Amino acid sequence: MEASPQQHALIPYRVYVIVWAALILLTAFTVGAHYTELGHVAILTAIVIATVKVSLVMLYFMHLRFAPPVLIAMVLFVLGNYAVFVALTFTDYLAR
Repeated sequence: MEASPQQHALIPYRVYVIVWAALILLTAFTVGAHYTELGHVAILTAIVIATVKVSLVMLYFMHLRFAPPVLIAMVLFVLGNYAVFVALTFTDYLAR
């Protein structure tokens, strides 16, 4: 039996450039959030921006946008665990 090659989606370079520009812009937002007086919200803002950046990298550069549903479910499970640990960390941080 001969295995058929997997079909990969062809993504134009323009999409990669747009994602790269979005990552640069989000990095600028993160730096800007550092220099503003946001108090406890500054940490949450930085984590939200980092989560958006990770999502862009995983969807486009790691090609999860075109991955099988099982792989996407595994990634969502890991991200869900990450969210639980971040929430627990924030509850500990805010309780002090």
